[in-house]
Amino acid sequence: MSASPLPVITVPIALDERSYDILIAPGLLDAASSWQGLPKAASALIVSNETVAPLYLERVRAQLGRHYARIETVVLPDGEQHKDWASLNAIIDKLLSTASDRKTVLVALGGGVIGDMTGFAAAIYMRGVPFVQVPTTLLSQVDSSVGGKTAINHPLGKNMVGAFYQPQRVIADLDTLDTLPPRELSAGLAEVIKYGPIADAAFLDWIEANLNALLARDKAALAYAVQRSCEIKAWVVGQDERESGIRAILNFGHTFGHAIETGMGYGEWLHGEAVGCGMVMAAELSVRLGLMPAEFAARMRRLIERAGLPVVGPKLGTERYLELMRVDKKAEGGEIRFVLIEAMGRAGMHSAPDALVAEVLDHCTA
Repeated sequence: MSASPLPVITVPIALDERSYDILIAPGLLDAASSWQGLPKAASALIVSNETVAPLYLERVRAQLGRHYARIETVVLPDGEQHKDWASLNAIIDKLLSTASDRKTVLVALGGGVIGDMTGFAAAIYMRGVPFVQVPTTLLSQVDSSVGGKTAINHPLGKNMVGAFYQPQRVIADLDTLDTLPPRELSAGLAEVIKYGPIADAAFLDWIEANLNALLARDKAALAYAVQRSCEIKAWVVGQDERESGIRAILNFGHTFGHAIETGMGYGEWLHGEAVGCGMVMAAELSVRLGLMPAEFAARMRRLIERAGLPVVGPKLGTERYLELMRVDKKAEGGEIRFVLIEAMGRAGMHSAPDALVAEVLDHCTA
């Protein structure tokens, strides 16, 4: 339990009958209130990985044991390279081999990979069973556990096989961030930083002022960063659950970033590292299209570098980058669409000539 007497923060996601709450505070895994009011069922299945399970699985099992007669577990290999059909099938195999019914509650205990795969399994098993997100990384607490995007990767493209499927609850225990490796903490900060330029200029100022506290894992700073990130995402998702419009702004930096992840091979760069570098590239493209002043790109580069993230992309070759970005989910008719910054706190979708994108890649890779 944390020594910080921080109150439980509740951020609601308003989606009519699919609405749910995000709970944010230290000590939530061991708080009985975190687990009350979940769907009634005979059984629950906890899905975790080899890194997280030894740390938290028994504590979560103990809490769920008060509500469910049978608790099953699946422990998967750790890493983005395992966000695939084989891991998804391992979850489905466990559900079928234990005769789990359509009321069975799935619990995703881990980072974004576990959350995405568990959510996708919940979406497709018996055409949909309830699930709960228990994100244990900063990236998953501020982004992937919220909003109902679930998926696995395909060798030709990241997150290309999935479904929109909302959880019943998100339990973001800030104490789980204590065990996060520094590289993973930095990766999560990329998704925190993203929210400033796309939706809240004052939040970007706050991040710059409080970055050292965030890197030092100050619980009060982390609580506000997670809360504000979730509030912004809730506001966006509440307007556009299935990414037909404004929700696409949440992908600032992701078009370049996903190309880096796929091109390097899943797991070589962490998702947050690729997004951080992708934001440097997208900021540079925003400047070169005349949307933003040059200082914006310099500011983003400074902040992302301070957060411990790479600011220079790998030399995959311009044609390879363009090929990968044309497979991106935001592409339309083969035309690459980028989330770019139009003013501090406002983003929009833009296309750009390949020659200009090539200039950005030349400037931002080595």
